[in-house]
Amino acid sequence: MSVSNRWLLPDGVDELLPPEAWSVELMRRSMLDIYDRYGYQLVTPPLIEYLESLLTGTGNNLDLQTFKLTDQLTGRMMGVRADITPQVARIDSHLLKSQGVSRLCYVDTVLHTRPEHMLTNRSPLQIGCELFGEADSSADLEVISLMMETMRVAGIRSVHIDLAHVGIYRGLVEAAALPAAVEERLLDALSRKSIPELDALVDASGAVAPVVAIIRDIANLSGGTDALDKIRQSLSALGDKTPSAVMLAIDELQLMSGNIQKRFPDVEIGFDFCELRGYNYHTGIMFAAYTPGYGYALAKGGRYDDIGKDFGKSRPATGFSADLKTLVRLSSGQHSTDRGGIVAPAGDDSALLEEIKKLRETDRVIQRLNNQDQTARFGCDRQLVLREGQWLVEAF
Repeated sequence: MSVSNRWLLPDGVDELLPPEAWSVELMRRSMLDIYDRYGYQLVTPPLIEYLESLLTGTGNNLDLQTFKLTDQLTGRMMGVRADITPQVARIDSHLLKSQGVSRLCYVDTVLHTRPEHMLTNRSPLQIGCELFGEADSSADLEVISLMMETMRVAGIRSVHIDLAHVGIYRGLVEAAALPAAVEERLLDALSRKSIPELDALVDASGAVAPVVAIIRDIANLSGGTDALDKIRQSLSALGDKTPSAVMLAIDELQLMSGNIQKRFPDVEIGFDFCELRGYNYHTGIMFAAYTPGYGYALAKGGRYDDIGKDFGKSRPATGFSADLKTLVRLSSGQHSTDRGGIVAPAGDDSALLEEIKKLRETDRVIQRLNNQDQTARFGCDRQLVLREGQWLVEAF
């Protein structure tokens, strides 16, 4: 690399500069205060861990997103975290060993080998909450409520929530006993919402074609609240062969939709039955928050009851996460750092220094290093001046 290019950052890696860095910090503080009021305790996991710990139960997607390196002390493979959720699950299961409900929150940088989508970068600032130890849907509702609080603090005025349930797809696949290769093709086609590929899979499925056809039909049913009635109607084609787990999943979605509507009557709710992110570790309801004009989820989460098993204790778990950088860039500006301040003159007079000290208890005060530049205001809207032997704050 030439000398002139040494300042360049890797593609997809950014840095926070003034005033955005302060905006991110102010929003971070506000959100952590909210989480604290809900009873969530802050944890800060390490940036790197042994690979086995980072990727336990998370599936292939996170493996591909993780930068890997060799530990020079042990020779073991390590990874730079691409998601903090597995780390928090490890802390709850292996370190805290709580017997009851555990509420944990976090905010820190993660690193991805590739950006998740076109509008983000490879070093998100992940913020989120995880709730362990409660299998009831009330835990999911609390986490969704916190996700909505996060959107409110970020100033996201219009929010749409998409709900999904991994139990619908998983129940149908298990009932059909699909070969692994067919299931993989089905999962891939669903994730891309490729109806022609799903049609081809129906034609090639033989005896289990009715179940695969139901899965294809469900992919077309994503939409508003009437989608649940349509999915029940579609499943009626299976009669008494409809898996009970699938009907239970639909009932859970119906209940959750109603509960969200009670708490947030102005929020639009939809269902996306092709949403299978984290299929390898999610075990129940999944949810995501969107806003008009931004084509990707601002926050997402769901239930993942089995992830703690490999850490020594399988615990009910649910949580959500978001990229704080994205939220700041989409916010309506209430975390602006353009808050003015006071310019004080240069000097080491004791009365001047005492006045500056007192003012800094409640305000932003910048003392000039010298008095040569009389026009520089440093973003301030007031000045400290000496009038008849007294230091006074006046507007510029």
